[in-house]
Amino acid sequence: MRAADDGQEHEGFHLMAGARFEVTLDGAEEALAVLARTIDRTEDKRGLFDAVGASLVVSTQARFEREEDPEGNPWPASLRALLEGGRTLTMTARLVSSITHEATESSVAVGTNVIYAGIHQTGGTIRAKTPKGLRFRSAGNGQWVTKQEVTMPRRAFLGLDADDEAEIIQLSADWLGVENDDGSTSSPPGGGVAGS
Repeated sequence: MRAADDGQEHEGFHLMAGARFEVTLDGAEEALAVLARTIDRTEDKRGLFDAVGASLVVSTQARFEREEDPEGNPWPASLRALLEGGRTLTMTARLVSSITHEATESSVAVGTNVIYAGIHQTGGTIRAKTPKGLRFRSAGNGQWVTKQEVTMPRRAFLGLDADDEAEIIQLSADWLGVENDDGSTSSPPGGGVAGS
């Protein structure tokens, strides 16, 4: 899996304007293979992608509670969180509250339209566009400061973890009506298996 910020859609999964991720076969082979087989066998795929998207939204929002990336690595604490207390990336909860998904017949987009999401997802340097520099209030004392550039650490929140992969496999199995561990079967909602 890798973060992407080229603004284009990629097959299967993508995010919205502020930040997005694409799922590739790196490390998620089983979940993606099950999802691909499911997609090929179902008539109404939008419902499956909607269920996957809703699950990924909940998982992504939980990362804000744990303050960790999809690989389980803790986020670097923000200066504000260190000086004033509270959680990193949740001062107003705007970013976490904006996480959403959009499902189509062929993909699901998970992400946010918050403009500053991308810099937190990938990290990087923000450079002033004018000689006046970047002007903002400093954490702690609230004094105005001016800088020509600010480096933001990576605090990825979008992506798949092992639990997400297992959930995608389970959602796909449920969608196909595959027998559960307890012997019961789930019926695919709204369309069923192609050719049935």
